[in-house]
Amino acid sequence: MSTPTTRLPRLEKFGYGLGDIATNFFFMSMILYQTRFYTDTVGLSAVAVGTLFLLVRGADAVIDPIVGALADRTMTRWGKFRPWILWTAVPFGLVFWLVYRSPDFSPTGKLVYASVTYILLMMLYSANNTPYSALMGVMTPDSGERTSIASYRFVAALSGQFLITALALPLVDKLGNGDSARGWSMTMAIFGATMVVLYLVTFSVTRERVLPDPRQKSSLKRDVVDVFTCFPWVMMFILTLLIFITLVLRGSSMNYYFAYYLDPIQLKAFLGEVGLGDTGAGSPSWWKSALDALGLIAKPDGSNSASVALSVFLMAGNIVQIVGIVLSKPLSDRFGKKTVFLAGMSLSTLVTAVIFIVPPGSINLLFGLSILWTIGWGPTVPLLWVLIADVADFSEWKNSRRATGFIYAGILFALKAGLGLGGALSAWLLALYDYVPNAHQTEHALLGIRLCATLFSAVPFVLGLLCLSAYPIGKELGARIQVELAERRAKYAVS
Repeated sequence: MSTPTTRLPRLEKFGYGLGDIATNFFFMSMILYQTRFYTDTVGLSAVAVGTLFLLVRGADAVIDPIVGALADRTMTRWGKFRPWILWTAVPFGLVFWLVYRSPDFSPTGKLVYASVTYILLMMLYSANNTPYSALMGVMTPDSGERTSIASYRFVAALSGQFLITALALPLVDKLGNGDSARGWSMTMAIFGATMVVLYLVTFSVTRERVLPDPRQKSSLKRDVVDVFTCFPWVMMFILTLLIFITLVLRGSSMNYYFAYYLDPIQLKAFLGEVGLGDTGAGSPSWWKSALDALGLIAKPDGSNSASVALSVFLMAGNIVQIVGIVLSKPLSDRFGKKTVFLAGMSLSTLVTAVIFIVPPGSINLLFGLSILWTIGWGPTVPLLWVLIADVADFSEWKNSRRATGFIYAGILFALKAGLGLGGALSAWLLALYDYVPNAHQTEHALLGIRLCATLFSAVPFVLGLLCLSAYPIGKELGARIQVELAERRAKYAVS
């Protein structure tokens, strides 16, 4: 059985990917840094931060289906989804910067400011990312090309992650010069401006090609019924929820793990071994001077060793993930998307749990396990979104109606809910284990930090593996769906 193919220019795939570089400036800073920014720089309590995350991210999640329904019904000369990327580019970048400012307000004023700016940011994320994600589903009808687009997208996403993980904490230390509030504001102003430019490029170079049947009548009620009675969508909804609970819980906890649990002397020694130690009295080489300008060289007193070491770990992991993403399509073509996803996620789950037993001074062992984690996770990164595009095809094939934006919006609802629950759990668990910001932690608090970064984070992944096992769209059914949909679309293409 042959399947239809619509090849896209590499420039268009590359341009689409640039949008996810921009999104990951926001997304990774939220996963890795926002909790600690609010507790240690702004001075909010961990309980207040957890509650803020749960309420704002949870409430904002309901906006995604609204945006998805509106995008499906948007009719412009640019298409349905591309205009949303254009309209939201500037406000998204601006509010992203405002979130990381710390005005000299009272404690109540700081909480109100954090709440208002964060609500605006999450609303703009919905208005931008729901159409952006759905755009991949209408750039081409070919599942193989979608996997290729997703590979471009997530190589670009990992490039964005590389930049934010490599530069954020070192730049905050460097630009702030002891004032973390000033450092965060200046650093995020740079990233926010870059976001705007990248989104505008994405809008300019992409095109929409998959159109719904022109005879299809607009019905929000039918969209809701079709989505919630679609078993593959239900499985992807639960899987997405669980994945992002783990990613946020693990990611935010690792920030505290490096700052408070790991041995600072061993961290500094590790940085010296990889060439990022202090140069001492000698004249530094040009490349060390460049890295020092970015804050990526450990200070003589080791005060920034934790932030530099975390950046090194994340950069190395991003490089490995990029290789995994590149290999995702050939691996999926050979073994199937579901099989690759199951194998990679299983390995990452196991490593997440094993890190619990790593002693605070075993930095090299931790580094090796972190690389192993990304070896498992890398090939899975684009597959989540490819499977969701396949779900949109499945729903159209089954119901003779296409609602790409609404289907993606429902998954983004799960993503937002996962972000909210993961962020709330990370902050609440810190409070439960008596964490105190910017202080020497008790053994009880250190245990809580370790559990959040490892065993607690592994639990949602285990449940996610069960959902993935039940996902029903395999290679054979996927090929059949593509062929039959191509035949249907050919009948109404002229009209």
